[in-house]
Amino acid sequence: MMTTIKTAILSFGMSGRVFHAPFIELHPGFKLAGAWERSTKGIQEHYPSTISYPTLESVLADETIELIIVNTPTYTHYDYAKQALLAGKHIVVEKAFTTTVEEAKELKAIAEKQNKKIAVFQNRRWDSDFKTVQKVLKDGLLGKLNEAEIHFDRYNLALSPKGHKEIPGPGAGILKDLGPHLIDQALCLFGMPESLFADIRITRETSSVDDWIDILLYYPTFRIRLKAGYIVREPLPSYVFHGTKGSFLKSRGDIQEPSLLKGMKPNTTDWGAEPESEQGLLHTEKDGKIIRERIPTLNGNYYDFYDGVYKGLSSSNPMPVTVDDGINVMRIIETAIQSNQIKAAITL
Repeated sequence: MMTTIKTAILSFGMSGRVFHAPFIELHPGFKLAGAWERSTKGIQEHYPSTISYPTLESVLADETIELIIVNTPTYTHYDYAKQALLAGKHIVVEKAFTTTVEEAKELKAIAEKQNKKIAVFQNRRWDSDFKTVQKVLKDGLLGKLNEAEIHFDRYNLALSPKGHKEIPGPGAGILKDLGPHLIDQALCLFGMPESLFADIRITRETSSVDDWIDILLYYPTFRIRLKAGYIVREPLPSYVFHGTKGSFLKSRGDIQEPSLLKGMKPNTTDWGAEPESEQGLLHTEKDGKIIRERIPTLNGNYYDFYDGVYKGLSSSNPMPVTVDDGINVMRIIETAIQSNQIKAAITL
């Protein structure tokens, strides 16, 4: 019989409602206990049998809770994650994992001492577009990789209404908001680079935090460029991969977030299926023939992240995104900040 892991969320705003609760609720190995709700009380409307916790202390004091989802603003991650670990809870922490490498390493040390596990919520590994890119590379369809670009582009001259994203502080700015998605995908595919160069800018007139990044990762035989910005009205393909045999271009076409925002439940067989119009373009040589064709996209599914968390907590399996993965993303972010300051590449 499957053990049930009682789970609490530290915020029931957009991320709690959209990215976490639906998948925790759907997985038979978890029971959604409730959420810490500060002003707006909304969890019981969606999940009537849950508790609306009035304080963090009340969540931590509930001895039945084994897992806590730290999905609050980035600058709070270290503090809340530390308190949860010290209270004897396993944790899932959203990106950016922390605001510094030092904080990330300290959380790892506390978790080991407490005999608790940490997973970092890098849901974009389970996007349809990224899963398809992974398969193209794994199948060797491009030959030996020469270069790649991964983009997270948007067009929005207005600032986010979420103050913690726009007011200068340790967790603010695009490098720690969209940057962790790009960095984690690159590290997931290729591991840590040898060195990097980063250019970090403020491009919108009203912005006072970084809102444009260009990070170049140096590997022994290829280069990976990571770009994100808010002044891209006509986006390029989000994944551009060139190898000795051919190229693969793919849009950021995953539909899970818009589907979840509409209130759709991730319990259908066609969940995470992209429209055919978003299929990636493969132009390569296969069996001695040059082919240039659209290829089917794999379905995305964030459920697989939580399935991995369940297996990590109920067995000796590693977490689907480990604490070391989280530390490495923070290493890239810190090195990028240093590189931008000195305007030079830095060896890791």
